[in-house]
Amino acid sequence: MYNRILIANRGEIALRIIRACKELGIETVAIFSQGDRGSSYLDLADETYCVGGPRSADSYLRINQIISAAEVSNSEAIHPGYGFLAENAHFNEVCRDSNIDFIGPTPQAMEKLGDKNTARAMAIAAKVPVVPGSDGLLDNESDARKVAGEIGYPVLIKATAGGGGKGMRVANDDLSLKSAYQQAKTEAAAAFGNDGVYIEKFIGNPRHIEVQILADMHGNVVHLWERDCSTQRRHQKLIEESPAPGLPQKTRKAICEAAVRMIKNAEYHNAGTVEFIVDKDHNFYFIEVNARIQVEHPVSEMVTGIDLIQQQIRMAAGEKLAFKQKDIPCNGVAIECRINAEDPEHNFRPCPGKIEQIHVPGGLGVRWDSHVHAGYVVPPHYDSMIGKLIVHQPTREQAIATMIRCLQELRIAGIKTTADFHVKVLQNPDFMENKVYTTWVEKEVL
Repeated sequence: MYNRILIANRGEIALRIIRACKELGIETVAIFSQGDRGSSYLDLADETYCVGGPRSADSYLRINQIISAAEVSNSEAIHPGYGFLAENAHFNEVCRDSNIDFIGPTPQAMEKLGDKNTARAMAIAAKVPVVPGSDGLLDNESDARKVAGEIGYPVLIKATAGGGGKGMRVANDDLSLKSAYQQAKTEAAAAFGNDGVYIEKFIGNPRHIEVQILADMHGNVVHLWERDCSTQRRHQKLIEESPAPGLPQKTRKAICEAAVRMIKNAEYHNAGTVEFIVDKDHNFYFIEVNARIQVEHPVSEMVTGIDLIQQQIRMAAGEKLAFKQKDIPCNGVAIECRINAEDPEHNFRPCPGKIEQIHVPGGLGVRWDSHVHAGYVVPPHYDSMIGKLIVHQPTREQAIATMIRCLQELRIAGIKTTADFHVKVLQNPDFMENKVYTTWVEKEVL
């Protein structure tokens, strides 16, 4: 086991990793930018190092600065958290070349799975269902039109690199395909430096279901059941829950087994998430693999009782998983709401600023993952998420009721947050009755 780990991240996930390390008896090194200087969670680390200016490009994305901090502090491993460099294969490789363990998959596995077109081919090889589409990247608009004619409209043009909805366009006919193809390529080139695109059949009103995976270096791969992440706005997840409500047991079993098969075939190690879309008839199709811990990992922890961050560290250190698939329960229902410093009344514009007061809800089955406190100044330079509210109850009805109560109890003065908007979503009859799909918020709530 490691003696010292550097955390190449900030905020909520940095604090989460510090806590996991403390419970394992591991010392922590936290990096910070000038924009995060003075944040109270840094006091919980054993050492801290400033790695640059407030902008991410000047600090949390500076590989040389992070490696220098790891070397100076004698850190044996780096945990990347999520976002920033968490899925950067080059950073992963530089860590290992510097004799510092990267807590995550190998650079090779990360690179292959990070390219959606390659990952799609790997899914096909592992007999994991994929959405009908092109066999590879499209060379030109004519090829796109040919594939669209074969699989039928509507179709989705997708960038092979990146995510978050960038480089994605829907086309309903040959005419709209022309502009969709060019727009997707242009946006992908600007966002990811890679204009490669491919085409898939567009699945209308799908659910977004993902499976949490753990894979050690000894060939053991298990799943921690599934999460439903269908409540989204502009391809960004808002609310996540486990287990996925209303998913037939046969589909649930098949989707979890497909995720394990995908990870085994990819020779993947550490924690990861295999993501799928599910249509109205409960057919499921592979989307991508997230080669890191995810924001919504707490809901899987709550229903299984397994600390995913600690498991990441143990697996990276070479330990075998201490449990088998049959040992992993799925007890009750967990729901997570991402609390963002945004103003829903004004198109969710970011609301950085000073938190004057904060009151955090409590009670049985309530968890608050956050680094903020009264007096904390939310900086304008990073993602607007300031905390995650998680509840765990025996049934979905109870979990929803507890979450609504907790959101109403949560008080954050000085800035606008999305807490009240979540209440609006949770009280919507469609959400209660599990009629949610990935664009439901835009179509039915906003």
